[in-house]
Amino acid sequence: MQRQKRIDDLIAGLLDSIPIRAKSLIVTVYGDAILPHGGSVWLGSLINLLEPFGQSERMVRTAVFRLTKDDWLEATQIGRRSYYAVTDSGRVRFDAAHRRIYAAPNMPWNGEWVLVHTNCCGLEPDPRESLRRDLAWQGFGQLAPHVLAHPAPDEEALHLSLREHDAMDKVVILRAGADRLTAPGSLKMLVRACWDLDQLQTDYEGFLERFRPVWRAMDDNGVPDGTASFTIRTLLIHDYRRILLRDPMLPEEVLPPNWPGAAARLLCRNIYRAVQGPAEQHLMQTLETADGPLPGALPYFYDRFGGLMDGTESRAFSAVMT
Repeated sequence: MQRQKRIDDLIAGLLDSIPIRAKSLIVTVYGDAILPHGGSVWLGSLINLLEPFGQSERMVRTAVFRLTKDDWLEATQIGRRSYYAVTDSGRVRFDAAHRRIYAAPNMPWNGEWVLVHTNCCGLEPDPRESLRRDLAWQGFGQLAPHVLAHPAPDEEALHLSLREHDAMDKVVILRAGADRLTAPGSLKMLVRACWDLDQLQTDYEGFLERFRPVWRAMDDNGVPDGTASFTIRTLLIHDYRRILLRDPMLPEEVLPPNWPGAAARLLCRNIYRAVQGPAEQHLMQTLETADGPLPGALPYFYDRFGGLMDGTESRAFSAVMT
């Protein structure tokens, strides 16, 4: 009883401290939990799944309606039930986020920068600004007016953005490196001018403060039950995603010393691995599809964070932790 109260108190604290809007939360749940299981669920079961997060039926229905209008989800009506699946466009966006959140850390940096010049080949102001915002979400910084820079961009996501904004032949993409005469301190000053590292550092430190007590509680008391594990996993990814998708993932060479991003990733990985077994069980018991129970997770799910345990292994691990 005391153990469960400790976990419940921590979850209540997370719910109070992490900004949660229904629309953003549903994006997190679809990307993290539903898409690996096929990407389509009955709305009623989704409402039940989100109840522990303080989301009412009306809030969930309104958010799902807006996500449908934004081409994240599409509805299928079967009898009196509505089922919502991820659209093709939504899958592309989820895939880009998936690579940022769950993939292995960046490879060693070769010192090269990718520069995107957006005002030299006839790109109109409105699509140019839309492209700039899109690339900013991919971690590009403003190096100069109409010049964006990134040390190691997701080239697939960059290519998709150029296509979506009809800018394939209207921008110039260059690769450049700092000359050997450039002092390391000067390069770090340039990086600080392009990205708000102070705010990002503060956000990562806040993440660590919120979730280190959760890890310590599990270390002392074992893995919580399915509902609590799923709630922790979802809040973990929801908070981490909110920070990470603003992180340009700069190489260590140009970051401040003791950068907290690495510690945040390690903590996120450890908690995710610990709770994913009971969380998956809760998910399978709660959600329904048009064909019946939720199907098992696709193989790529178990590649997250360098490798997760499959269902059998995770149940054995949960028993040991308990």
